[in-house]
Amino acid sequence: MRSFIVFLCLIPILLFSCQSVPLEAQLKEAIKDKKAEIGIAVIIDGKDTITVNNDNHYPLMSVFKFHQALALADYMAKHKQSLDTLLKIEKSDLKPDTYSPLRDKYPQGEIEMSIADLLRYTLQQSDNNACDILFNYQGGTDAVDKYIHSLGIQDCAIVGTEAAMHEDLDLCYQNWSTPLAAAELLEIFRREPLFAKEYKDFIWQTMVECQTGQDRLVAPLLDKKVTVGHKTGTGDRNAKGQQIGCNDIGFVLLPDGRTYSIAVFVKDSEESFADNSKIIADISRIVYEYVMQSTKRGNNS
Repeated sequence: MRSFIVFLCLIPILLFSCQSVPLEAQLKEAIKDKKAEIGIAVIIDGKDTITVNNDNHYPLMSVFKFHQALALADYMAKHKQSLDTLLKIEKSDLKPDTYSPLRDKYPQGEIEMSIADLLRYTLQQSDNNACDILFNYQGGTDAVDKYIHSLGIQDCAIVGTEAAMHEDLDLCYQNWSTPLAAAELLEIFRREPLFAKEYKDFIWQTMVECQTGQDRLVAPLLDKKVTVGHKTGTGDRNAKGQQIGCNDIGFVLLPDGRTYSIAVFVKDSEESFADNSKIIADISRIVYEYVMQSTKRGNNS
């Protein structure tokens, strides 16, 4: 009986001990046996920053469509362009053998579509043809790269379009970022008045309604009362049979007003595509639970 009472007394201590394990240690433990390079960055409430394997360069894949959207909004603001501006889409713009719901719906092209709709295709469905149509409109990858660097984000590079990466898989590695640079860009987007509210609100809502990657960052948060905006990136297998990149970056707003930005990059993975997505989902769950537990500790202190 005495031993049982002692055990009951120890339960709060054990629980507190589990909750007090540093987030970095939890994340390192979660990825230690994975056959991939995994980089993680988390920024909690705009100040507490945790990174794992941040010194490596990770292929952005379609995550760079978020970078593109910010540069596009800046371009449109400077040229006083509305999101309703129509762009002509020729059949030659709709490249075959690449992921493109836009091409599947309008295989013959010869249509006009608003920039808003093209952005929905890129940010929500990760459409590769829509992405390159917007690159052509806003001045190419170089213009996007320069804009992102002008925001103070240096640890990234955007040099190749979707079509170029499709032709040369090695180019995927030249479109890169560190996890922290991606998380910092999310923070800048959320917290700073980069351009007119109409552009910011549109990008924000489009990311919140993102349809791709529901098995990644969003997966453990679906039944929580949180707001999540995110952008995924998915690569093919390289010559070694490794998945070049499986990524997700996003912002999370909790009901109590706390926020965090998170970036997870999985590079050159020998795991299955499903397992790579699960790695990201597991990391998302660990971060969410850590933030929630730290909130409880703060309320009880």
